[in-house]
Amino acid sequence: MAGVLLAGSVAAMPGHAAGKRHDAAPAPVSVHIRGDRMTLRVAKAPQVYLAGTFNAAAVQQVQQLLQSGKVSPGADVYLDSSSGDVAAGMELGKLFRAARLNTHLGTWHTGTAPALPATCLDACAYAWLGGVYRWSPSGADRIGLHEASLPGADPATPGAPSPQDPRNYLESMDVHPADFAQVLAPAVGGIVWWNTEKLVPAQVANNGRLPLAASYQKTPGDAPQLVLTQTVRGNQNQVTLQCAPGQISVSARYAVGDERAQLLAARAMDANFVVGEQAWQAHQGERPHAEGDALVFTRQLPFAQLASVLQTVSLGVWVEITGSPVRLGFWIAPSQVEKLTQPFYADCQSLQPGYVPPKAPAGQGKPSFWKKIFGRKQQ
Repeated sequence: MAGVLLAGSVAAMPGHAAGKRHDAAPAPVSVHIRGDRMTLRVAKAPQVYLAGTFNAAAVQQVQQLLQSGKVSPGADVYLDSSSGDVAAGMELGKLFRAARLNTHLGTWHTGTAPALPATCLDACAYAWLGGVYRWSPSGADRIGLHEASLPGADPATPGAPSPQDPRNYLESMDVHPADFAQVLAPAVGGIVWWNTEKLVPAQVANNGRLPLAASYQKTPGDAPQLVLTQTVRGNQNQVTLQCAPGQISVSARYAVGDERAQLLAARAMDANFVVGEQAWQAHQGERPHAEGDALVFTRQLPFAQLASVLQTVSLGVWVEITGSPVRLGFWIAPSQVEKLTQPFYADCQSLQPGYVPPKAPAGQGKPSFWKKIFGRKQQ
């Protein structure tokens, strides 16, 4: 399926690159959907192209498309808009998140002609933040905000969102304002363009990766176990660390699909973990095997190396396949979940041979009689 669902296709609007135009009526929203067999096979989801003015009418249009089923959950939405209002952009973002849509920048094109660059300003930028998976702009595509539309800016017009509204919206979209500030370049012509190279490191864009999740619960009598889960385009990859005296068992689960897991397991030569750029225990241990929809393997890690693994920003899980020039796998950043990795490390440390509990700091003797009764020191 490919076609125009709302008349009024939008041409490029170069005048908006330097500022808002007031001499022309806002272009109506256009919606194109590409859902042919080839698109679904390659992209795994329909592609929806939105262009024009992102206002209340656009919000209503998208809501109708979602309710009718013409735009299905998990679809990829490509945005190209230089006009609209911030409140409508945030409402669109909320619709995208509720429907688990993914956001990109891009312009509708057909045939062999190359796509024109997309520009995403103000309302469009806030709508882009609503994507479950937010893909960083590439090529000549640009995203940004007029200074008056920045979080914390004073409302320029009556009825505009308060300075706090965009900040609350950022938080609700799992974007921390402090991280967001890192991607803002100096204003040029009244527009703050976003540094696209910083979007992923600042976790404003995720390029198909949800924030790392961690699960750790210490059960009496059981070995401490930490599970790190990375969701990539719907597939859940996992690294599980289980502690024992003298060493830690580290298991990887790389989700590739039921059929593909069996095929890859038959051709797998080797697998290893890479901390930063340093591989450890390469060419040692079992070859990956298939378990359900995933390739699985386990390696043993000396306790002395545990701290470096838990503190790294890049723990790679890589599998080498016969006949393939590239390795397959995924990577995670354990340092992002330090609040849970720290107690795991402490509990694991207490199991190691020769462990001596730290002494209480000097000066912290037994509480006085008066403190026991009144909860305070004797005056």
